[in-house]
Amino acid sequence: MADPPAAVEVDELVVRYGELTAVDHLSFRADAGQVTALLGPNGAGKTSTIETAEGYRRPAAGRVRVLGLDPVADHAEVVRSLGIMLQRGGVYPGIRPLEAIELFAAYYDEPLDPRALLERVGLGDRQSTTWRRLSGGEQQRLSLALALVGRPRVVVLDEPTAGLDVTGRQLVHRIVGELRDDGVAVLLATHDLADAEALADHVVIIDHGVAVADGPLDRILSGEGDEIRFTSTPGLDVDALGGHLGAPVEEVRPGTYLARRAPDPAAVAALTAWLAERGAALGELRAGRQRLEDVFVRLTAEPTAGEDRR
Repeated sequence: MADPPAAVEVDELVVRYGELTAVDHLSFRADAGQVTALLGPNGAGKTSTIETAEGYRRPAAGRVRVLGLDPVADHAEVVRSLGIMLQRGGVYPGIRPLEAIELFAAYYDEPLDPRALLERVGLGDRQSTTWRRLSGGEQQRLSLALALVGRPRVVVLDEPTAGLDVTGRQLVHRIVGELRDDGVAVLLATHDLADAEALADHVVIIDHGVAVADGPLDRILSGEGDEIRFTSTPGLDVDALGGHLGAPVEEVRPGTYLARRAPDPAAVAALTAWLAERGAALGELRAGRQRLEDVFVRLTAEPTAGEDRR
């Protein structure tokens, strides 16, 4: 049976700024009822991709579809079903939270109740405070409310937990989970890999304008199976350790090591014994499943000189 249509479909997208190619034949999809994390280093092409999906940038080649529509040619129709949370700005400094939500609500036929939405994002007691007097975290919460007021079918969240305290982060996580449960497609752009790992169903990692990873979170984190990752004293003799384990060992970054051997009990025992003989403490040990940060660093670690992506 064929897959259902994607809520957001990016197909061989190319975005250029003069001679600079910021996005280079990028393809991925974001489905309804899922959180798709769009990750990448600064300048990887995430912003250009998102701006194209929002209809604010025309592609040089390829295509983007949001709910089957062209976000440029069908912009007026797309924005009725699209909620966008900007990382910063976009709100008049003198406006109050309730006024802002009521203003945005007026653009939609069936908006959420503004007062109830304020309570949902934890700003019920700040409804009369001007934007400029809200804390950075409170401004983030209001931006989230403005993205949700129109009952969107697709939500784009740009760094939604930036500047939030623990309570604010938990609130955002809960709301994102509710959106997923309601069948909304959430496109999450973030540098917070812990957030992405906690929230995402699907992950797309972009580097230098191309996708270097694209798939379900569990599959991306499953690793290659035959590997052990651990932390210990920086600068260990990886050649000697590799000889002891009978497998190559690499220090992927200071104090973090990768041994390319199946994580069976004998291998783990040999590793811990070798470290103990040298007085080197064993920190974190991971066998098989990786952290998203490990995958991200490995796939985006090689810089390309002279690149200026957006």
